[in-house]
Amino acid sequence: MTTKTEADAFKSCRGIGCPMNMVYAKVELARLRPGQVLELILDNGPPINNVPGSVIKEGHTILEQKQLGDGTWQVLIKKGQGGKER
Repeated sequence: MTTKTEADAFKSCRGIGCPMNMVYAKVELARLRPGQVLELILDNGPPINNVPGSVIKEGHTILEQKQLGDGTWQVLIKKGQGGKER
């Protein structure tokens, strides 16, 4: 049995390079309450290699990360309790 996590917000960063994809992720996470989930779409390569690690350093949790059929990545991020977001 699997449980599907429903996202509270969605942001596609297809075609957006570093570091702007991280900026967009931070803006979307700032709009959420702790415990809510952001679904983020990232390009393959540097974005998927960098953004999840930066998000973890900001105090959030990666719930799921999977590659989609078009080569992009879907990342589910649970907003942390930390106060680094403004």
